[in-house]
Formats: sequence, structure tokens, C-alpha cells
Amino acid sequence: PQADIRATNARVEGGFYVFDVAITDRKTREMREMKDVRLAMHGTHNMLNSLAAIGVALQMGIGDGQIRAALEGFGGVKRRFTFVGEWKGVRIYDDYGHHPVEIAAVLQAARSASAGRTIAVVQPHRYTRLHNLFDEFCACFNDADAVIVADVYEAGEKPIEGASRDALVQGLRDRGHRDVMPLDGPEALPGLIAKVAKPGDLVVCLGAGNITYWANDLAANLEALGKKKPAAKKSAAKKSAAKKPGRGK
Repeated sequence: PQADIRATNARVEGGFYVFDVAITDRKTREMREMKDVRLAMHGTHNMLNSLAAIGVALQMGIGDGQIRAALEGFGGVKRRFTFVGEWKGVRIYDDYGHHPVEIAAVLQAARSASAGRTIAVVQPHRYTRLHNLFDEFCACFNDADAVIVADVYEAGEKPIEGASRDALVQGLRDRGHRDVMPLDGPEALPGLIAKVAKPGDLVVCLGAGNITYWANDLAANLEALGKKKPAAKKSAAKKSAAKKPGRGK
């Protein structure tokens, strides 16, 4: 309540993060409101960033109309909760988040953006980071309904005992997360997502390593996976028919 610029009445409407902005003149203490400001990016952290931008814009004499239009039209920067594809009603996002605070913020935004489940795919970045912040990593996935953990992206580092995919999986389970799965490799991701994701769910791939390529290829790989199954069934049917004895005349 002491801030000169603050957000109130935040909600999600029509794919936008919508909120009111209370603006208080520091000298006169008079307050006015900008109602129903629409932000194309989800999450409390993005809303707070937009308040800073609004403050700068007002100091520069930019009008409310221009501010509204700019915020509504700004889609964010690449690899920050970036929409990269959709498969059977499952939306797929790519995010650079690789620190526990970032991951928690992204997952909070993901929950606000989806009516379905949030599925996090994480590629821990560097053994040292996972080792030094292990407890924080084990506690930052609470807003994910399911977590898929890949091998650590080493970035030139040597392995550290206790800082690994399996250690993080166990750490999350020990702290009460009910749905955590290890990922055998990037080639296994489409099959795993196909098993656990349902229409309306949201998949967010998190990490500073090559997981961005997995995210961008995921929708196409899921489509390809779906096309292989009917072919396999057809082949099995042919083999079954070939084994049936023919009728004699």
C-alpha cells in the first residue's frame, strides 16, 4: 500500500493477465487508477516488471493509452515462457529458467495460464548449481503437477556426487512431490509426454542447455509418434492374418 504504483485485482481473462494499476502522486497523495490493463505474458513476476515499466513511462510523459497498447502488444523475449507448439490440445512452452527462483516463478505463471495440469520438464544446468542449491531445487516444483527430470547439462563441468538426475528425482519425492519421473534421454520425451499429458494440459521445458531444442521439436515428434502407431497395428494385423490357415475346397 506504500508503493506509488501497485497492481490490484489481478486475474486471467481471454489468455491475458489482466489487472488494475493504482497510481499515487507522491507529492499530492492523490490516487488514480488505470483499469483492466492487459498483459500478454502470465505470472506475477511479469506483472511486477510491467509496473516498473509503467513508472518509467509515466515519468517520461507517456499517456495511459500508449502504455496500455504497448503492454498488450508486448509478447515477451525469447525463451521466457515462449509458446513453441501444440499437440492434441496440449500446449508446449520453452523457458530459460535454470535457477530455483526462476523455476518457481515460471511454474506459478504456467498454473495461471492453464485450466489443466502443468507438466514440467527440467534439465538441470551445471553440477555445481544443482549441488549448491539442491534443497532449493527440491522445493521449487510445487506448482507442477508432474515433473520429468533429465540428466544434468554439464556445461564443461565434471560430475559431483549427489548432484544428478536420480538424486533430484529422489529429493523431490522425499519432500512430498507425488509425480516425479526420470527421463532416459531426449528421444524418450515424446513417448513419456504422450502417456501423461491430456488435452488442456501445459508442458513447460526448463533449462539453459539444449533442452530448448527438445521443446521446439516436441510437437512434431509427438505427431510423428502418433503416425507410427497405426502403422505398427496394421503390420501386426497382417502378420496375424498370414498365420491363419487357409480353407480347403
